[in-house]
Amino acid sequence: MEDKDVSGFQSSLPRRQVMLAMAGTMLAMFLSMLYMTVMSTAMPRIVTDLGGFSQYTWVFTSYFIAEVVVVLIAGKLSDMYGRKWFYIACLGIFIAGSFLSGISQTMTQLIIFRGVQGIGGGGIMAISFIVIADLFPPSERGKWHGAMSIVMALATVVGPTLGGYLTDYLSWRWCFFINIPAGAAVGILFTFFYPHLQPAGRKGKIDYSGVVMTVLAIVPLMLALTWGGADYSWSSPFILGLLGFSLVMFVVFFLVESRAEEPVLPLHLFRSRVVLVSAIAVLFMGFTFAPVITFVPLYFQGVMGTTATMSGNFLIPMMLGASISSFLCGQILSRTGGNYRLLGSIGFVMMAVGIYLLSRMTPETGYAVVMINIVLTGIGAGLLFPLHTLAVQNTVSYAVMGTATSILTWLRTIGMLLGLSLVGAILNNRYYATFMSTLSSEVKEVVSMEKLASIVNNPQALINPEAQSQMQSLFEGMGAHGTVLFNQLLATLQNALSNALTYIFAVVAVFSCVGLIVNLFLKGIPRHRRN
Repeated sequence: MEDKDVSGFQSSLPRRQVMLAMAGTMLAMFLSMLYMTVMSTAMPRIVTDLGGFSQYTWVFTSYFIAEVVVVLIAGKLSDMYGRKWFYIACLGIFIAGSFLSGISQTMTQLIIFRGVQGIGGGGIMAISFIVIADLFPPSERGKWHGAMSIVMALATVVGPTLGGYLTDYLSWRWCFFINIPAGAAVGILFTFFYPHLQPAGRKGKIDYSGVVMTVLAIVPLMLALTWGGADYSWSSPFILGLLGFSLVMFVVFFLVESRAEEPVLPLHLFRSRVVLVSAIAVLFMGFTFAPVITFVPLYFQGVMGTTATMSGNFLIPMMLGASISSFLCGQILSRTGGNYRLLGSIGFVMMAVGIYLLSRMTPETGYAVVMINIVLTGIGAGLLFPLHTLAVQNTVSYAVMGTATSILTWLRTIGMLLGLSLVGAILNNRYYATFMSTLSSEVKEVVSMEKLASIVNNPQALINPEAQSQMQSLFEGMGAHGTVLFNQLLATLQNALSNALTYIFAVVAVFSCVGLIVNLFLKGIPRHRRN
């Protein structure tokens, strides 16, 4: 199809072409989301083959940092030069990064190539939701945003199982190689069926200063949030220096963007109340949801005593509830128009209630009650996934559609990382304080403070049988009394973890309420059928 301006194109595109282009987009999103989860089951085997256990988390961190940096830039560049070839280029980078990761011979190589993969994955993530606005008028976008949410949930559910299967029966390298044929299929669909659209009269000058400032502001922040509380204390000069440098760069970034001719982040967009409210709302949504999906499995394993596989399976109903409610939200918005504030309020209320109920749990809470709580939370989150993106897409002009959409994706991701870092720090402090204050004096007399600190800093003692055996060896030679003391120590650990997790769920529920208050300022948007 020849290049054309966006005006009037949607009604002229053959339905078959639209469906094939959308199929390619959904498959690309599936591949991008799959690598949020597939690596979790493959990593133990990778470490066995390549070594470098100390670099374990960097296999995930390098991808994540690259993705966050690229998301904002990708939306702007796609507005300037069109979506089609930029999307295909990101897909090519993702495939190249996958191939290079698959042939890595050292952990350092794998970390570098995962960063390359993250650059392509970030572009795919940013543009996939913009594609919906390209192919469909506002009245149909809701249903496709809902369908995209189902694809994302499916990738989350399938990822760990697929990663385990490929690792066990082929090789962990096939967790990367499988992207090559799937990515090639997406590239073919996009090459032949996706129209090359570029708003008329757009200037092609790239905001290089904005791009550089984006990297200098985000990367130190991501590193500080990754290392803080884990490799370094939050009060260490190194972490404080990273945070301070990031803050200064953000200030410089906003000053540069306020003067740029074609800014990466057009500040004038926030003059729209819909954009401003939606941006703050998705920040709190990410801040709220990420700690839930991260720490609920820890509650299942550490407090309720389930296996890792069972804890993962328990999350499936939550993700299915989120995908179904997301699909229904899209359908409702497509049929009824601008009930954004009402649906958003319902979503935040359901999340707040579900997370508050999680904060009321105890080690004696039954599985059925926990399932109801997490499914309620998932349904509320699902209502919010497509809502604010749709509100913004149906408000801004097509010329800044990519930028506006990527801003929300960027802020949601930033909110997730901020939420995990803050909540993780609160969890560690609460866990340690509760454990030390409730541990019996008899156990303190038997086990040194240094050994107690090492135990409480590693909850593996509640999850890993080998770690439990090592801990039990501290009481060898004391006979039946040693067994009693060991059980006391184990129960104290379990209660401390339960107390810490329920406490952070209460904190997260408060932030969900803040998101609800923000969402109340979202005004209604008239229903449209054309751009």
